[in-house]
Amino acid sequence: MQARVNWAFAEICDGAASVADLQAAFMREMRALGFSYAACASHVDPLKPPAEAVMMVDYPQTWLERFSAKNYATRDPVFRAARQQTLPFQWSDVRFRRGLAADQLRILHEAAEAGLGDGITIPIHAPDALPASCSLVIGPDGIDPLNAQRATWFGVYAHECARRLQMAQLPAKPQLSPRERQCVQLLGQGKDDGAMAVILGLSEHTVHNIVRRAMNKYGVASRVQAFVRALKDGQIRLEDVAT
Repeated sequence: MQARVNWAFAEICDGAASVADLQAAFMREMRALGFSYAACASHVDPLKPPAEAVMMVDYPQTWLERFSAKNYATRDPVFRAARQQTLPFQWSDVRFRRGLAADQLRILHEAAEAGLGDGITIPIHAPDALPASCSLVIGPDGIDPLNAQRATWFGVYAHECARRLQMAQLPAKPQLSPRERQCVQLLGQGKDDGAMAVILGLSEHTVHNIVRRAMNKYGVASRVQAFVRALKDGQIRLEDVAT
């Protein structure tokens, strides 16, 4: 029976024509399982999400506005824990709350005042996606452990379907060659053509042309812009340019 229920939900997700349709189906399932609110979303500002972010959220609007205005995405303890582990966790668990800073505890207190008291968060990790999680607020009648298990499966599946729908709407990202990535990474370290030429064993002329190709792929006029675009696209990581 459990497998049939799961695959029935999967068929609904697969048939969704838009993220909005998918969100409506997901929220119906979460209500049926006993959750009062849900947020299956990327770890970003919910009111200013980047184009590639998954954002299926039905939290109270007043809380979303406060979360955005206070820039809580950078300090949210739920986001932090979800990025550091793979197993679901409950907000009331002392293991989750242990070691939280005062401002993080305050975020949880303010969320509870907004109607988001206790909940379960399912971390979602994908190499080609923004950090994300599925947080489900437990309703007043509590939650059946079996329903919590089902919600984990539903949340991960819905997020993946939403991500695919979202990406299908975005223009294809420019793909840098391995050598172009190397040069853009070195740009981020403040290297000029001469220094890059020495490091890579190439001529300055060749390095200049490689950087120019990367800039042309992004349609930008400066090297700094090329570096920022590559960073935002995930083709290089901030830790790659740490000197």
